[in-house]
Amino acid sequence: MTNKIKYEFSAKAWQHAAPNGWYFVSLPTAMAIEIREHLQWQEEGWGRLKASAQIGNSLWETAIWFDTKHKTYLLPLKAAIRKKECIEADKELNVTVWI
Repeated sequence: MTNKIKYEFSAKAWQHAAPNGWYFVSLPTAMAIEIREHLQWQEEGWGRLKASAQIGNSLWETAIWFDTKHKTYLLPLKAAIRKKECIEADKELNVTVWI
């Protein structure tokens, strides 16, 4: 993860209300403000920032998305990661993100 900024936090996984909605982890608000202050210039469409993430033993390439409604970045949790790490809604997770 050379030249990337490392962020570590704990948060609960949650599922979007849509039928079969995606699962996400919301970054802490203070962390999101800091990221936006320093890295917003790297955002692509819809507030997307390329990132790497790690939960448990799973490390994957992804992106975080700025959600104006929640005023924070959201990390999507794809099905393969949820299955491998036994992630369900409301499970507290230790997350590392590199941007």
